Formats: sequence, C-alpha cells, structure tokens
Amino acid sequence: MSLAVLIDQATGTHPASWIHPDTDATASTKIDHFRRVARLAEHGKFDLFFVADTPAARTENLHAWRRFPMYMNQLEPVTLLAALSGATSRIGLGATVSTSFSEPYNVARQFASLDHITGGRAGWNVVTSANDYAARNFGHVSMPPHALRYERAGEFVDAVRTLWDSWSDGAFVRDKKTGIYFDPQGMHVVHHHGKFFNVDGALNIERAPQGHPVIIQAGASDTGKDLAARTADVVFASASNPESAKKDYDDLKGRMAKYGRSPASLCVLAGLPVMIGATRAEAEERHQRLQELMHPDVGLFRLGTDLEMDLSGLPLDEPISESQLPRSANLHKAFFDGIVKIIREEKPTLRQLYLRYERGRKTIKGTAKDIADTMEHWFRAAACDGFMMQFHVMPGGLKEFVEAVVPELQRRGLFRQDYEGKTLRDHLGLKRPENRYLERSA
Repeated sequence: MSLAVLIDQATGTHPASWIHPDTDATASTKIDHFRRVARLAEHGKFDLFFVADTPAARTENLHAWRRFPMYMNQLEPVTLLAALSGATSRIGLGATVSTSFSEPYNVARQFASLDHITGGRAGWNVVTSANDYAARNFGHVSMPPHALRYERAGEFVDAVRTLWDSWSDGAFVRDKKTGIYFDPQGMHVVHHHGKFFNVDGALNIERAPQGHPVIIQAGASDTGKDLAARTADVVFASASNPESAKKDYDDLKGRMAKYGRSPASLCVLAGLPVMIGATRAEAEERHQRLQELMHPDVGLFRLGTDLEMDLSGLPLDEPISESQLPRSANLHKAFFDGIVKIIREEKPTLRQLYLRYERGRKTIKGTAKDIADTMEHWFRAAACDGFMMQFHVMPGGLKEFVEAVVPELQRRGLFRQDYEGKTLRDHLGLKRPENRYLERSA
C-alpha cells in the first residue's frame, strides 16, 4: 500500500491541536519543525509529504478563527517544499495550488522547478478553492459556481500538462565543442487557446525528471471524479466506511476507460485519521481529551462552514431540523450531503453533531494492531490503494505511527521495507509520461 501524511496545520489536524501540551504553538512558521516531520515520515518510508493550503486569511468570524487558526499563519507551500528538499532525499513532496487564482504558466514552471530541485519528487494538488476569503483576495466578490470552477480547472490542468512537454527529453545537449546549448528541434511551442486561458510559448526549463510532476486531486463530486479520472495520478478520498469507499473506488476507476486510461495509472488514497494508544481505552481517552479542548465557537463554526449557514444563534442542546438547512451546497458538496444525512437519520443535538463531525473519515482509535487491522481490511477489500494519514497531534502522532504501525504493516507484507526507486512516481508505481509531441510525430 501507499502512504502519505497530510499537513494542514503544523501542530496536527485536530482544531485544538495547537492547545495540546505536546505541541509547539509557534510551529507553523518554523522550518525546523517541518524538517523534523518530513524526515520522520521519510524514516517511515512514506510515499508522500502533502501540504494542504488556501491562499487567504480569514477576515470575518474571528471569534471562532482566533481559537482555530487554520491557514491563519501559514508558509506558502511550494516555498516550504523547496526548503524541505534539502532535508530529505526520497519522500515525495506535494503542494496545493489553486486553479482559480493562478495562471497555468506560473504553476507549470513552479512544479517543474520543484521536480528538478527534489530530483523527481514533486506533486501538485489541484484544487478549485471553496471559500470567498480567497476569492476576494483576487478581485472577486465570491467564488464562481462549482461547475464553472471545475470547467476552468480542467482546462488549467490541460494547459499545464502541455507546458510540461515544452521540451523533449535530452533537448538540452550542452555541447561545449559545438557551442550548442540546446537542440531547437527539441522545443515544442505551446499554442493553447481555450475558454479561460490563452498560452503561446514554452517553459524556460528542461523537462522535469518525472516528465510530469504527480497530479493530486480530492474532488468528491461527480464533476470532480470526472476531472480526476481524466487527469489525476493520485486521488485523496474521504468515504467513511469500506463499503462506501469500495463503491467510490470502483466508480472512479470505472470512469477512466473513456479517457483512454488504465485503472493502474491512478492511486486512490483513503483519508485515515488515527489516534493510537497502548490500549483501546487509552486511545479513546486521548481523543476525548482533545475533543474537550475544542471550544463550542469552533465546533459550531466548522459545522456551519460546510452547511453554508450561521449556527451561532441556535441552542446547543436541541436538534437542528432539516428545514433550517440550505437546499444545496455550492462549496463542499460531499461534506454538506454527509451532514444532512446525519441530521435526517439520527436527529442529534447541535452539540452532539459538532462533537462527532470530523469532515470526512471518523477517527480510528485503538492500538497499533487495531490500526493495522483497519488498514489491511480496507486495502484487501480493494477500497483503496493506500492511505492519506491524518494525525491529530504533530509530530507525536506521526512518530507513534512510524514506530508502532509501520513495522506491523511491514510484518504483514503490506508495506515496503525500504524505498525501491528515487521518484514519487517510482514510489506510487506510476509510469513516467511520454512527451505528447513525440507521440504525435511517431
């Protein structure tokens, strides 16, 4: 199986992780902290160190964000990964950059550069963004509709991938005897003219070590799945149980044939938040202590964000009725639908709802053997190709996993003993793409 580690907050994925006594509340801008975490994941033979991001600080509802400072004090991810490249040698390094607020040429150049800097370990997480804070930073009143964002993203990815083929492999001959630095026949000028972008030119950097840096996506909507089936190398999935995950896995891979792709060319990683303890009771207790650190302002606001409504005036200990909810979601449809399902079927109080809501997978709590059992069950059921690990407290949670769960997975023959290749594509078992211009001329 493949393993990645998700970094969305430096101190861990739990909203109260920065308050936890075992974390450094100042870690978010400390490069030594990230070096330590990346080296720890590399010691555990992880495929990928993955950084989530949004290009915005929150400027409203600060009563909640002051207690849950996610993305409020964040290093720019491509810059961060370039800095981490020298502290690591094998683990893949993936960064989030939005297609809604960037240009294809800039993104193509950034990730081609990162792939050279890392020796073939770069990955680009393609997102369309889903918050109006980001939209306003780039001159928009609000985010465009979901379908339009994904239409733009599809064209954006196409343009970037074409730019990555600006040069044939070996076009930079650097022949000192003849005085020729590059072979002009190896240049392929891009002429992209679409609905959203016009690009005429070529990248001013030779083809990346991986040919194309790895493309990562996490769209769970029907539109997002189609984009992933056509363009992604890795998908971050968020199903809450192996049966749903298996259905989504088969659906996603079943879409690939119409784009001329083999299912083996896409790696699906199930999101897996874990809390490890010496016993199951200890793991439950550790998780409960974290939950109790989360202020109600934070719980209500996180829930309200994905419901796209203000919950602050509603009583905590009474159920929320379905009639009070918006009819549909414009931002994160999969999360919205999941919350509505719980409200409709279980009718929890608002407090119960925010305490159990985990925005995707529910935390797996137990011993190292319990965690390995869960992972093996999902993997052998063909519900995923591996996992995007989420640790509530960092670096402690990752350290426990590397020391206790990784050896158990290795003992069962489910995970590598050591890296067998040098690039992220090698780790994931993905082929290096051929240059499209050579295919056309063949």
